[in-house]
Amino acid sequence: MNTNTIRIQKLVLAALCLALCMVLPFLTGQIPEIGNMLCPMHIPVLLCGFLVGPFWGAVVGLIAPLLRFALFGMPKLFPTGIAMCAELAVYGTVSGLLYARLPRKTVNLYVSLVAAMLLGRVAWGAVRLVLSGLSGAAFTWAAFMAGAFTTAIPGIILHIVLIPVIVLALQRALPWLKSMK
Repeated sequence: MNTNTIRIQKLVLAALCLALCMVLPFLTGQIPEIGNMLCPMHIPVLLCGFLVGPFWGAVVGLIAPLLRFALFGMPKLFPTGIAMCAELAVYGTVSGLLYARLPRKTVNLYVSLVAAMLLGRVAWGAVRLVLSGLSGAAFTWAAFMAGAFTTAIPGIILHIVLIPVIVLALQRALPWLKSMK
């Protein structure tokens, strides 16, 4: 496959993932009490990293919260949206980098996913800490744990179950995805 074709395919898949970042929160928002806890914007960003690579994963992760705020007013830009930009950019970067570098085994898909989720949450916490310092608000360890892990448990479980299944299914159905790295 020539490089221009691969670039176009990557761009189209990244655009599709970005579009999913705009739409999925509407679907999960219909589920009372746990809709936001499912972290719907995280799914397409992680998929983008796995399928298209770290560059496009980072770009989609960085742009998605800003674009969604510009279009729909959610998530709130400060501090949530800015922290999500860092978190999602790290998700896309780490998932894409590790998955490209590690041998293509199912276990490494999970290793890449969990590492991306942990490092993304650390990035979210670091940005929230900086932003709270700038605004004079407190950001405690308890607030970090609650925001990054406790309230996100349904989303964490969903991502660990759903992302590998989707990645493996897409790679089986579309063999050209494997050759894009």
